[in-house]
Amino acid sequence: MKNAKPSHPFQADSNTKEYAALAAKVESIRKSLIDLETNSLIAISGVISEQRESARNLLHYIALRRHDLRPLQSRLSQLGLSSFGRSESHVLASIDAVLTVLNRLCGVERAGLGTDATPSFISGPSLLRQHTNVLLGPASLERQVRIMVTMPSEAASNYSLIHDLLTQGMDCMRINCAHDDQDTWQKMIQHLRRAEREVGRTCKVLMDLAGPKLRTGPVEPGPAVVRIRPKRDAYGRMIAPAKVWLFDETSSLAPPVKAEASLPVCPHWLKRLDIGDSIHFVDTADRDRYLEVVKINKHAVWAQSVNSAFVAPGTILQHLPLKYKSSSRVHETKVGNISRPEGYLLLQCDDILFLTPTLQLGIPAKLDKTGRVRCPAKIGCTLPEVIQNARVGDAIWFDDGKIGGVIEKNDAAGLLVRILQARPGGVKLRGDKGINLPDSQLRLSALTEQDRVDLHFVIEHADLVAMSFTSSAQDVVDLTKEIDRIDKRHPGIILKIETRSGFENLPDILLEAMRSSAACGVMIARGDLAVECGYQRLAEVQEEILWICEAAHVPVIWATQVLENLAKNGIPSRAEISDAALGNRAECVMLNKGEYLLQALETLNGILCRMQSHQNKKNSMMRKLKLAQSFHSHS
Repeated sequence: MKNAKPSHPFQADSNTKEYAALAAKVESIRKSLIDLETNSLIAISGVISEQRESARNLLHYIALRRHDLRPLQSRLSQLGLSSFGRSESHVLASIDAVLTVLNRLCGVERAGLGTDATPSFISGPSLLRQHTNVLLGPASLERQVRIMVTMPSEAASNYSLIHDLLTQGMDCMRINCAHDDQDTWQKMIQHLRRAEREVGRTCKVLMDLAGPKLRTGPVEPGPAVVRIRPKRDAYGRMIAPAKVWLFDETSSLAPPVKAEASLPVCPHWLKRLDIGDSIHFVDTADRDRYLEVVKINKHAVWAQSVNSAFVAPGTILQHLPLKYKSSSRVHETKVGNISRPEGYLLLQCDDILFLTPTLQLGIPAKLDKTGRVRCPAKIGCTLPEVIQNARVGDAIWFDDGKIGGVIEKNDAAGLLVRILQARPGGVKLRGDKGINLPDSQLRLSALTEQDRVDLHFVIEHADLVAMSFTSSAQDVVDLTKEIDRIDKRHPGIILKIETRSGFENLPDILLEAMRSSAACGVMIARGDLAVECGYQRLAEVQEEILWICEAAHVPVIWATQVLENLAKNGIPSRAEISDAALGNRAECVMLNKGEYLLQALETLNGILCRMQSHQNKKNSMMRKLKLAQSFHSHS
């Protein structure tokens, strides 16, 4: 037994050389961490003392991720040692812990591995919790991840909605400054403060500055034509006649939603109608058509049609009473003003689109008699200065990535874009839709003149201010300077990362934010970010943001399209349930507005509460599993 070989690898003398080699690799990595910190002293010189540990840890993490650690991780895992896979909040402490064990296995006791001035295994996560509590308020025992809810416009007039949201677990109210006005925002906040007193819960207010959103200009409206269309089956047989709402053109009566068509007419002519009467007209396709009156209201009548028809302003309607005789006088009226529908450009693959630096009305492509394009479709944009920064060959995306193309020409008149991506049959591009230029270096400040105006209200009324399209450290400087100019009171700052440059400059952005005494957080705005970085890369990009922010002890808000189907339609997709569960990796999850917002909040609250016992950041929490308890061995 004395000559028996030790079974544990730590006891095997023959492995001493391997331990020494591993220790040398880890020592080399440790040196690179210290070197980057030393070389970055100027970068962190202005960081406030309360953030110094976090700044050092961020630099250590950046240095760590400059190495391909996979082979080292694999061997350390086989030895039962840390693989550095969960070291974000305490990088140097993780390195030193592994190095200490390897040195002892080699029989070496080395001094000088003290990490007193850097986050430890305990203080690192504690710093993140502390920063999160300051920024977003204390968490509940049931759920550590906060929930932020975007306010719909109706929240200004619907107190019960905000009361119910707070009762269901809303921790932060988000007001988007791109919508509504200061009076509306004020009413929302007043409702919240009242609800806080009644419910006995506190809730933060975040106001989201609109930022320099590049959008399409207006499009020429469509023709003022109303289409009357009965319901038909797959064989073209009528199932139900079309319901037509004829209303007094001088009244403010809104047409019912269930009307297939609404026509304004003269009130005196309208009063002559009775149930069973017919209304004759010749539609815009020069076809004789008839409506039958089926119900009388005070300022309107319901009629129905068994045939399709197109009606324009000025179409003559002839009243034919139920007891009509050829000798009877026919009373006529003309259809009044019909609002022109919102215009759009239908774009398909290989189409040409001209993006102009003006806000002139966009127009569809003009075709010759053979159907060939004589003049391409045109549309303007809200930020004409962007066009000069775009280059030939750069990618361009419209409407959250629904339409994609490449710039083929750039001159003073605008950008000539060839459409390369659009679903079969084409996509309708309307006005006020987002434009993304992920390959272009856009020289735009994240803080617009309108943002500077809105900041006065935000600083006075909100707990947090979010800066859209944060792309550089200079954007953070501009925001903090503007806040200082307006008032010495600093709300917490949320940096929205939604551009490729914002993602690539994230470490510099965070280090600049650490120079301010204001609490800071990051929002992963996954809508624009997916377009900017590519949908294929979104998963890894959001992971990298989570890692970098955890290394900086900065709380993260997981945003955009969380339970979107549920909030809008009342039924969630399976994929978005899984996505919501992944939100447990962040410190806060944001819900957007929708008709079923309360149901979405209740569902998200349940998901996050349950996931809390299974997952904490990248760490699996080993609670008892019912699956394991219910297993019965058959041996």
